[in-house]
Amino acid sequence: MRDDVIRDVAAPGRRALLRGVGGFGVAAALPGLGACSAGPQSTNDTGNGGSGKERTLTAVIGYGNDGSWDPTQTASAFSMAANNHVYERLLDTDPITRVPYPALGTEVPKDPGATTWRFRLRPGATFHDGKPVTADDVVFVFDRILDPKTQTLAKGFFESWLQGVRKTGGDSVELVLKFPFPDGLSRLTLAKIMPKHVFGRPGAWDDAIKGLAVGSGPYRQTAHHPKSNTTFEAFDAYNGPRRPAFRKMNWLTIVDAAPRVAKISGTDAGAQIADNIPYANIGRLEQGGLKVAGGAGMNNLFLMFDTRHKPFDDIRVRQALHYAIDKEKMVEVALKGHGRAASSFLDQGNPSYRRARTVYDYDPDRAKALLKAAGVTDLSINILAVNVSWIVDCLPTIKASWDAIGVRTTLAPQETTAVFTKMDQRQDYQVVAAASDPNQFGLDADLIMHYNYGPQNLWMRYTRWADHPVARQLFKDMDRATREPDPGRKKAMVQDYIDVVAEQAVLYPVVHNELMTAWDPRLLTGIRAQPYPGINVLQAAWA
Repeated sequence: MRDDVIRDVAAPGRRALLRGVGGFGVAAALPGLGACSAGPQSTNDTGNGGSGKERTLTAVIGYGNDGSWDPTQTASAFSMAANNHVYERLLDTDPITRVPYPALGTEVPKDPGATTWRFRLRPGATFHDGKPVTADDVVFVFDRILDPKTQTLAKGFFESWLQGVRKTGGDSVELVLKFPFPDGLSRLTLAKIMPKHVFGRPGAWDDAIKGLAVGSGPYRQTAHHPKSNTTFEAFDAYNGPRRPAFRKMNWLTIVDAAPRVAKISGTDAGAQIADNIPYANIGRLEQGGLKVAGGAGMNNLFLMFDTRHKPFDDIRVRQALHYAIDKEKMVEVALKGHGRAASSFLDQGNPSYRRARTVYDYDPDRAKALLKAAGVTDLSINILAVNVSWIVDCLPTIKASWDAIGVRTTLAPQETTAVFTKMDQRQDYQVVAAASDPNQFGLDADLIMHYNYGPQNLWMRYTRWADHPVARQLFKDMDRATREPDPGRKKAMVQDYIDVVAEQAVLYPVVHNELMTAWDPRLLTGIRAQPYPGINVLQAAWA
């Protein structure tokens, strides 16, 4: 990535994370790798074909595949899920339990509390172009993540505790920590090992953003068509712990709910599995013989305020708008019971959860009183919202709730990429309503909170709040909690600073919901529904 682009994206580079790349030409060709194409959908390779055990697995993902594919940058649900099948890490984590297991590294360090972790690479591991995986590739990736001149999303997950990574042999590396940090073992799944000979070329990081993916994982990417589909095939040279069970895969991106459900339902269903299933369709899909299962986690609808746009600089106004929302109605009507009103930044299933000191139970009278105390009358709000289907279902409840306390409210849902392009361009806004699930990255509260809050965090740039005195103290408290060696003490410190986040309501969840996945159990076995967007079929197979 060019230095001017690096400076432009800022950490974490949301321009790279969420903005659509749109069309791009054929990526630099590598031996044995399919090109990335943005041609018309009618010309796209669908990846269909074959029969029996050789037939193509077709999956439907309810999120766009036109976000960044750079593993050090992306927060795209589609590309993160796909990269988990294409790339490996020193340690990976189980997609449900999040327990670390050896991937490219041959074993999990025996002492998680040590300040040096040593890894030997799996003998015979090769990249999809046939070149061997070496210690130089591992160092290359971590050097990029920790480079102070290169702002990546992954940096926020590592720089506070990881001093550096050094080569100790052709197939061995050593990670040096700044202090004991056992949680770091599970975070190693966020550092996908990428070939230096591919991504060390000039302009290659731009190609990675656009969709170039070359890893050592069980599946290799064969074609990539933004806004349409991405195809994969089993990597025959893969010798790791989770062998590919499907000869080919075709992942379709269908953001609109109705066509996504239609693709997996009925006698002529064109797909065997789909995520982001609307709650209203669960019964019909189950009647048709499909299995529908969900996972409750961190996935949430959040509100984000521009604190430089009056009156949202006033904490009372932000709090009033949260108190005004009838969350139980939202859960009942929009989520069909598959959700809970937020009672902390964390969901109730998180190991570090504690009910926050400030909880925004439905209280329209208190909302009115707070607005009056702030001297705010005749307020009009335009909600800039993403068009993720379940978010769109929730928006009418927000509008009705705010209208009821005298706040004239208009809704402006649009593509996620369009919303965050406006944020990147620093366009003025009032309130953003969007979906987020930090559980894509892990379960530990330190990681989750640093993803959303921090002095150089792009979310804080969007809110324009990082320079506030309360924010500056919050960031200090967060860093102290990171370094706290005692697990019980650390948990209490995290819970205490989450109370501050709840009170300030600058970027805060309204509801946490359950994400639903549907699949045909007559065709697939070993599927486990994730509590975060995307799918993982590394332990699945044809029935």
